[in-house]
Amino acid sequence: MEGQPEIVPVLDAHRLDEGRLTDYLAGQDLLDGPLKVRQFQGGQSNPTYLLESGARRYVLRKKPPGKVLPSAHQVDREYRVMKALGEHGEVPVPTMRVLCEDESVLGTSFYVMDFVPGRVYSQPQLESLDKADRGRLYYDKIDTLARLHRVDYQAVGLGDFGKPQGYVTRQVKRWSAQYEASKTDDLPAMDNLMAWLADHIPDDDSAAIAHGDFRLGNLLVDNREPRVVAVLDWELATIGHPLADLAYCCLPYHMPHGVNGVRGLDGLDLTARGIPDERALLERYCEGAGRDGINDWPVFLAFALFRSAAILQGVYARALQGNASDRNALEVGKRAGLIAERGWQIARAHK
Repeated sequence: MEGQPEIVPVLDAHRLDEGRLTDYLAGQDLLDGPLKVRQFQGGQSNPTYLLESGARRYVLRKKPPGKVLPSAHQVDREYRVMKALGEHGEVPVPTMRVLCEDESVLGTSFYVMDFVPGRVYSQPQLESLDKADRGRLYYDKIDTLARLHRVDYQAVGLGDFGKPQGYVTRQVKRWSAQYEASKTDDLPAMDNLMAWLADHIPDDDSAAIAHGDFRLGNLLVDNREPRVVAVLDWELATIGHPLADLAYCCLPYHMPHGVNGVRGLDGLDLTARGIPDERALLERYCEGAGRDGINDWPVFLAFALFRSAAILQGVYARALQGNASDRNALEVGKRAGLIAERGWQIARAHK
């Protein structure tokens, strides 16, 4: 998916009671005529819909149907963090309209926000952009992340959104448990990574609003210029370690290019393509975030790869159960092993 988000008829597994939804939205004074519902294709987790009513356009996000892992798909947290950031103004997010936790309406919790027009680029090489625009978008992406991490989470009302201490320790424990809960095959690299990470928790215990899935595919880009107009998909957001967020953002530099289902830059001539290398992005980030350099970078990278592999394993397990949101979930999920291997390589090379 490159460019405009792909919008499809609602998938059979994700059908909504449009009558109940219409009544609910009318009660919130959000309609301007008959309601038309379609679905965005491309997400791996919470089903996402385009709602159109007259001149009004909204996006609805809901929990998926069926059994889900503990602590996953918390749309109320997504709503809360975007609402807080929208009122703060430093980080571009859509305007939140309503959170509905009454499961009698659609069967699961959901929220509605304004639709923001823009382009989506899921592949890090940005083939469809001009060379000069690629660098500009990469730098705006990293500037946006730095601004997020500078937001005073206490001041915007998110002091209880997560625990500021011990984030990496808790995340290793959480994703180890999530991985075990969705395990389908033996992955020795994951077992090795889990044990290694438990012994290599960084001393730096910084805390910030962490997006948790900060990558190109979750950024809406202005239709005219290479500028981020909205950061989407806050399902994994918490008060966490900013360097874990940054490492996840930089994973394409450590993933192979040309492997189906893997969004990697490793093996490409970045200079020829106008894409800044990782060092340039890290320097830009430190400048924007007010950080004095980065310690334990390989540990954060290994952690980000481990976490990504655990997430993909969950996608794969959901696809086997038939309730993942994306048609390609089976293929994407099979990449968990490759990502775990990359993480273990980085871990083994770290002194």
